[in-house]
Amino acid sequence: MAVSADAMEAQEQIQAAMGDMINEIDKSHLRKIQLRMHQCAAKCCSDEKASLEDTHSCIEVCSRGVHTAQNYVQKEVGGFQERLQRCVLDCQDKTKDKMGATPTEPEVDSLKLEFEQCAIRCVNDHLKLLPNLVKRMKAALAKQS
Repeated sequence: MAVSADAMEAQEQIQAAMGDMINEIDKSHLRKIQLRMHQCAAKCCSDEKASLEDTHSCIEVCSRGVHTAQNYVQKEVGGFQERLQRCVLDCQDKTKDKMGATPTEPEVDSLKLEFEQCAIRCVNDHLKLLPNLVKRMKAALAKQS
C-alpha cells in the first residue's frame, strides 16, 4: 500500500511551513545580525596598522553574534523536529502493538491507514505550534540584536 495523498500533503505542509518559518526568521533577524557582523569585520580589515593575528581575532569577535544566533535557531528547529518525530514514532509503536503475529492483508492495510491518520494528526498538531515557536525565536533574537 502506497503512502496516501493525505499523508503526502501533510508532509509537504510541514516542509513548506518550516521553510517559511526559517525564511521569516532569516529576513526579520538573522540578516540584520549578519549585516552587523560584516560591517564590524570590514572595520577590522580597514585597520592597516593591525597585525594579521589582530585582524583575524577582531573578525572572530565580530562573528560571535552570528554563530550564537544560528546555533540558537538550529537548536530550536531541531527540537521542534525531534518532537514531531517522537510523535510519529509513537504512532508507529501503537500500530505495531496492535499488529498480531500473522496479520492478514486487510489488517495490515487497516493498520497502515491508522498509522497514517495518527501521523497526519502529529503534523497538524505541530503546525499549530509554529506561531509560538516563531514568536519565541524572534523574542530571543531581538534580545541579541
